Amino acid sequence: MTTSTDPQASQGMLGELGFATRRVGEDLHGTASVTPAMHAPGTPHLRTSILAAWADTLTGLLATQVTAPRVPVTLELDVQLYRPAPANGTVDGIARVVKVGRSVFVAGVEFTSAGAEPLAIAHASFMMAPDPGITLPTAFDVELPLQRERLVKPFAERAGCTRRGPGVAVLPRSEDGLNASGTINGGLIALVAEEAALSLAPGDTLCSLGLRYLQPARVGPVVATARLRDGLGQVELRDAGNGDRLTGIATARTFHGARRTRSR
Repeated sequence: MTTSTDPQASQGMLGELGFATRRVGEDLHGTASVTPAMHAPGTPHLRTSILAAWADTLTGLLATQVTAPRVPVTLELDVQLYRPAPANGTVDGIARVVKVGRSVFVAGVEFTSAGAEPLAIAHASFMMAPDPGITLPTAFDVELPLQRERLVKPFAERAGCTRRGPGVAVLPRSEDGLNASGTINGGLIALVAEEAALSLAPGDTLCSLGLRYLQPARVGPVVATARLRDGLGQVELRDAGNGDRLTGIATARTFHGARRTRSR
């Protein structure tokens, strides 16, 4: 989630994914064009972690309308796909408020592609950042313009996310990969969890990805360690530079043989 209100300002690394948002009544709409740099390794399909990042952006921006001037932090985020994501074309998302509670805000997203074909659903929950000193800019706006800089290399490479071996992936901390509270963005946490799981299932993509953020990843690198059996995986995420603390857990399920599925 960005805190910039200048249309010409960079939204950071995730802004390079080309996701622009606009308010439509009480809902928040987002749209982006899929490019090869967004594909899961060895497949012609958009990464599920990118859908997770877009869902986090849409729902997080909605959450600011309740928490402002305080910054919302993600507690849980999940994405469920009906089919492998497209290789190209446009993906659209519509985010709506599900519940506004005293301490937790919940929103959902419906993603479509190829015009209006259902692609995925997502949900996320948020709470206010514990530190009251972390606040949003006075002129903060939920409508994000399309960023000029676009992703020109594979997403994992751009983020510096690497695989150390089967079931292990590592994500460094980078200044343009931080959220409004100065910790590693939840969308990038989704990426490293996905990379750890996919390292055990070459050529597949994820049909579901669920994340529970237990504490912020402040220092990095984040090390993701995955176990996968019969297409169902569990991932532990630890902040190696902060005493190897457990920062989150994820569950993932793969589409088998995604390369053989016709892309739309």
